[in-house]
Amino acid sequence: MPINLNEQSEVKSLSSKATTKSSPTIVEGGFQIKGVEMAGRPLYLDMQATSPVDPRVLDAMLPFFLNQYGNPHSRTHMYGWESDDAVEVARGQIAALIGANPKEIFFTSGATEANNVAIKGVMHFYKDKKRHIITSQTEHKCVLDSCRYLQQEGYDVTYLPVKKDGMIDVAHFEKAIRKDTGLVSIMAVNNEIGVIQPLSELGDICRKNKIFFHTDAAQALGKIRLNVDELKIDLMSLSGHKIYGPKGIGALYMRRRPRVRVEPQMSGGGQERGIRSGTVPTPLAVGMGAACAIAMQEMAYDEKYIGKLTKQLHKELSSKLEGIVVNGSIEHRYVGNLNISFSYVEGESLLMGLKEVAVSSGSACTSASLEPSYVLRALGVDEDMAHTSIRFGVGRFSTKEEIEKAVELTVSQVTKLRKMSPLWEMVQEGVDLKTIKWTQHE
Repeated sequence: MPINLNEQSEVKSLSSKATTKSSPTIVEGGFQIKGVEMAGRPLYLDMQATSPVDPRVLDAMLPFFLNQYGNPHSRTHMYGWESDDAVEVARGQIAALIGANPKEIFFTSGATEANNVAIKGVMHFYKDKKRHIITSQTEHKCVLDSCRYLQQEGYDVTYLPVKKDGMIDVAHFEKAIRKDTGLVSIMAVNNEIGVIQPLSELGDICRKNKIFFHTDAAQALGKIRLNVDELKIDLMSLSGHKIYGPKGIGALYMRRRPRVRVEPQMSGGGQERGIRSGTVPTPLAVGMGAACAIAMQEMAYDEKYIGKLTKQLHKELSSKLEGIVVNGSIEHRYVGNLNISFSYVEGESLLMGLKEVAVSSGSACTSASLEPSYVLRALGVDEDMAHTSIRFGVGRFSTKEEIEKAVELTVSQVTKLRKMSPLWEMVQEGVDLKTIKWTQHE
């Protein structure tokens, strides 16, 4: 059938209209996007927000967009069979990375959905006997909001405080357990400060008390070694786009023995053995599986390489700037995260000044808020220091040159902003600001 060139041009026109608002506009000396002029694309150091898709992952996904596009739940023809096989291979790849059985992996749209299914699903299923949940004050917002939702239904929730380094106090945790505690939900690696919680100790305590143990491992998968049997984890939430896979796909691990039961949070065709209805997106599942397979092979190398770059970043910033503080434990920390507060610098001004470096002031899910990070406040960080924090996220494709450029730009901007700060000037003159009694003019 001949191609109608008029129809083709109409499609292109619609495509260009759809991207106008978010696409860069060419201006003299570079381009402009959302009112910000830049000479070129900024270097990317926000890997805890999302990661680029590994080219090998994209290669694995492409056939299922173009040729093998069958619905994996179609049982009557080849297109469905080959898609189903691909989904099951991906399920096995994800399971292998965490030491699980493929039958314990359930695909979701992401870690947020997995967290909702785990927390609400478990407590709803065991509602007659279990009415208490334990979590921490530094969890991801979707975990905290799921717990608040259950509180509105009459459940009790204990929000554990953390120590100054962001770590859970294991003794305090054990004291919080009650006879009707049904679930413990503690994040494996914190998305803002990179702290790695003592999952093994917490898992032992939960198993001893016959309490289900859930962990949000979105930031941990493929970055630190995880084995659900060794850690005695019963439910684990996973995400594809944090490990160089596609967005829109995640998974929930649910232990079979001892068996964990959940109440489904979505009605539909009963896919994923009734736990999560809806067509599994084959290309995305394949992408997440491929990302896990690559991570399994390269995790040790990635850790060494990323750790070297993060160490370089911290060392150079520390040597060129005074008054900087690393938030969270240095010892128990994922190597690709560096959350730093710059004293006497306003965080939003620093972010705006660092337009050539893509970094953030905290979680991508709460970055629209001008309030200081609730995670840093839970650590006891003063409000003024919490406002000055920047999260640098280093990853597999980061380079030494990018780190050097990020240091140069950060040092320049911090120095510039401090020159404008009367407080910094007073500190340089030896004034102890804590001894000053400030008064408010009416």
